[in-house]
Amino acid sequence: MAGNSFGTKFRLTTFGESHGEAIGGIIDGCPSNIVLDQAFIQAELNRRKPGQSKLVTQRKEADEVVFLSGIFEGKTLGTPIAFQIQNNNSKAADYDLLKDAFRPSHADYVYQQKYKHRDYRGGGRSSARETTARVVGGAIAKQLINPIEITAYVSSVGTISVNKKYTDLQLDLAESNDVRCPDPVIAQQMEQLILDTKKKGDTVGGIVTCVIKNVPIGLGEPVFDRLEANLAKAMLSINACKGFSFGSGFEGTKMFGSEHNDYYNEDESTKTNFSGGIQGGISNGMDIYFDVAFKPVATLLQPQEMLTTKGTLEIIKGKGRHDACVVPRAVVIVEAMAALVLADFMI
Repeated sequence: MAGNSFGTKFRLTTFGESHGEAIGGIIDGCPSNIVLDQAFIQAELNRRKPGQSKLVTQRKEADEVVFLSGIFEGKTLGTPIAFQIQNNNSKAADYDLLKDAFRPSHADYVYQQKYKHRDYRGGGRSSARETTARVVGGAIAKQLINPIEITAYVSSVGTISVNKKYTDLQLDLAESNDVRCPDPVIAQQMEQLILDTKKKGDTVGGIVTCVIKNVPIGLGEPVFDRLEANLAKAMLSINACKGFSFGSGFEGTKMFGSEHNDYYNEDESTKTNFSGGIQGGISNGMDIYFDVAFKPVATLLQPQEMLTTKGTLEIIKGKGRHDACVVPRAVVIVEAMAALVLADFMI
């Protein structure tokens, strides 16, 4: 299986399956003599881990990271950084019914067709459990790119949306509630929708908005390695992601150029930021902001029609512990992938 590495200069390779022994990764290209705050790395993992609230899967994992190489006396050595997180609370038996059945809109079927053999326990390698390793890599990358600040938040769940621009929100309020939405009133509505959906055994999608501040001018290359192109690849590599839009995005198509142009101030900043902080594939020093759309996850805890390995269609009810909505836990994953992209360009 190819495609397990991300990045060029700062490169993360991940390994592990949802219900295997462990999830982990190797970071190659991290500069030496960088002081790492390992408590911060664990705090980032805690933002992603399951069982953290009534809104998410109740799988109980401590998600404690153990570093195996590349760090000595609290500093990076410049050698590969290897790490792993044990899987301690897997319930593989919950997935026995999927040994011979394929969930609709899930990776089950295409994995079987492509590789002729798959780990059906929780989706194996296709599970979002793999993103645990991305969060570790992103937490290291965040420390490398300081003082760049990356903040993501939930801006939409189903039909409930925050109807304010990020500039009109107090972004640090996102971590004050389980939904990770910086609008407390809207957050309550989102939470109720997720709980109602969960009771029905159904799922719902949403949007994560990400804002990156203090970005220097000059990150990105103007042709195939455009900054926004690499960010798009990073976000679309996350499980359940179905869309990426940066700056004015699709709304910009409704504007005239005279409205959309970001005219300069005398201090070389721009009066507006419809470009989303990137022009010609290169950062221009303004805030970078983008939206990441996540579909409703495919695994439902209600009966649904599934294709079987016998070629028949059968009604099967899903089992196990699953998220009714992935976006609250996806916030830190979006931040991590953005940090990996920026670290790669910074190096």
